[in-house]
Amino acid sequence: MSEFIVTRRWAIAGLSAFAAFEMSGCNSSQTPAPNGTVAPAAVSGVRIGSIEVDTAPLIAQSGNPTAQWVQNALPSALAQAFAAHMAPGDPSGATLSVRVNSIYLGGGGPADPDRMRGVATLNGRQVSVRATSTYIANPTDQALPEQALQGRVNALCQAFAYWLARKIRI
Repeated sequence: MSEFIVTRRWAIAGLSAFAAFEMSGCNSSQTPAPNGTVAPAAVSGVRIGSIEVDTAPLIAQSGNPTAQWVQNALPSALAQAFAAHMAPGDPSGATLSVRVNSIYLGGGGPADPDRMRGVATLNGRQVSVRATSTYIANPTDQALPEQALQGRVNALCQAFAYWLARKIRI
């Protein structure tokens, strides 16, 4: 009966070879744009020139700190989710208008997730969006409650932006 013994050296060598193989796809050369300008992406469909976020209904529902956190986080999350279609400052670009109607910060865990609801309009097309994010309690949340709440709102903004990008499909 033959015996196969794996030593630490063989295990490290195998893992190193696997990691090198997986990372080899990341080493593709990229051509820089001339003079430091950004080359426009060749994407068909609607170009988004600007993003507007309306949090007036949210101020009435949740108050100012929460609405201000959404106002700060959602535009950048939307720009990231629609990066292939963004054309900032383009006069012929469409405006993506988003109204956040409500936020519910749940008790935590998958049984009571955080939720955000709103409506987005792009080129006259209106889309209703609901996003959820699961909050897992952390011991530092009790010491820094405001930062914990802001982190939860930021996570909801990212989820909202990606659900919107998925629903609009431009």
